[in-house]
Amino acid sequence: MYCRPSTNCWVDKGAARPACSSNVKIAIIRQRYDAHGGAERFVSRAVDALRAQGTQATIIARQWTGESGTGNWLRCDPFYVGRIWRDRSFARAACKAVAAGDFDLVQSHERIPCCDIYRAGDGVHAQWLENRASSLGRLRRLALRLSLFHRHLINAERRLFASPRLRAIICNSRMVRDELARWFPAVSDRLHVIHNGVDLERFDPARALAHRDAMRQRMGIPPDARTLLFVGSGFERKGVRVLIDAFARIRSKTDFLVVVGRDRHSSRYRAHAESLGLSGRVHWAGAQEDVLPWYGLADAFALPTLYDPFPNAALEALACGLPVITTRQCGAAEIIREGWNGYVCQDSLDPVELADKVTMVLDNSPSMRINARSSVKALGLQDMTQALLELYASLAAAASNSR
Repeated sequence: MYCRPSTNCWVDKGAARPACSSNVKIAIIRQRYDAHGGAERFVSRAVDALRAQGTQATIIARQWTGESGTGNWLRCDPFYVGRIWRDRSFARAACKAVAAGDFDLVQSHERIPCCDIYRAGDGVHAQWLENRASSLGRLRRLALRLSLFHRHLINAERRLFASPRLRAIICNSRMVRDELARWFPAVSDRLHVIHNGVDLERFDPARALAHRDAMRQRMGIPPDARTLLFVGSGFERKGVRVLIDAFARIRSKTDFLVVVGRDRHSSRYRAHAESLGLSGRVHWAGAQEDVLPWYGLADAFALPTLYDPFPNAALEALACGLPVITTRQCGAAEIIREGWNGYVCQDSLDPVELADKVTMVLDNSPSMRINARSSVKALGLQDMTQALLELYASLAAAASNSR
């Protein structure tokens, strides 16, 4: 497929051009691909799955490197200085590419008004700010409220949901659906819950456990030591400090915590763990391209997040047979059954409650592993793809009937 280039927007010369097809032609907008980002992994997997079903999918992005190759994409990379200019310049370039292209539907993963479908993978920014403010002191709350960047995102969100072009909003959890209905009641009739899909063939208990012995030896963790795993980047939002505080309260001193992910202030978290006497029990693995072996070394998974619409890491952990601890501020909480496949903390800032849940999940992990796997069997990539295709078909049919 050839798309006429516009200012700061051109066709990637190495992209394959799909054959002509009568199926839906969809453009998917995502500003930047980061191999460690959950949203980007969702887009990459969704695009691969959609193309396998015959859908012509074109990615519009600044930069993109898919997990298995994303094929056809339009590169929109205008000059910018600073985050606000970055977002606005990309939005203008992407909308020009949309106007110049031949697409039946445009799905955006950014807060851009020139889309038919918006996937609210980042949830509601106003809700995230409200949750975050609850964890900050007075001065940091004031700085948060006065931030020009956060004001920009709030305004972009308002413009998006006021756009007459917007026909559907994909929510990756019921939590996000309910938040959108509360913050933006005018779009309540356009909300569709389509959960993230997990690769059930790749993230499989047997495949994960095949790495267990080698990974434990590599990390210096005894074969029979109970081990809790965290996977995520952006430690403040994901609750790493509370997790460290909780781990320090656990009576058993032979349990281990492994933190996989990156944060620009990771040294502060390490120093905090050391100040609590946890230097020998908390292992810092950094960002990892392949997280499957890390699920294999663990007995349970923890994500005590301040706000997470529906994290892929929690799905992957469950698929690998790990019971999950998370918070009610996480969309994955809606698939957790207390004491069956994990536990949900009511207060994401309470290390005492979290310590109790960690103790319970490590005590009961062996009996919960089968339940963990079975709880995501209806959340495979094929299930997600089918739900997306049904939504696209209904929107395309409605557009055709209105002509």
